[in-house]
Amino acid sequence: MVEVLILKKRKDFVRVASKGLKMVTSGLILQAAQNLCAKDESCRLGYTATKKIGKAHLRNRTKRRLRAAAREIFADNALPRTDYVLIGRYNTASCDFSDLRHNMFTALKRLNKLLTKESTDEKADSPTADSVG
Repeated sequence: MVEVLILKKRKDFVRVASKGLKMVTSGLILQAAQNLCAKDESCRLGYTATKKIGKAHLRNRTKRRLRAAAREIFADNALPRTDYVLIGRYNTASCDFSDLRHNMFTALKRLNKLLTKESTDEKADSPTADSVG
């Protein structure tokens, strides 16, 4: 079980968006990037909703629903030392909550698979003491 912390600073959101991977589903967008300076058994999670979604009450409802679904899913399924950003879409506030949870779970699983594959590829490419000549 991973401790889930909150992502608050804009520079962290920008870093995840520029250096990380993205998975788009019908109800949300999930972005993820490795964070090597994080605590061992924790991940950070941020929420955002753009003005394209609608007025403030719709953006607030979107973020509330994302937080509620993330409470159920991320503690058991998130990778440690990873930053995640959940972005609400136009239908996040009105879609069925079980569909939202399913979309979040599948996006998280796919991104975790890509991140673990990426990190093992980087370890295989790095030179070791034996190969340095």
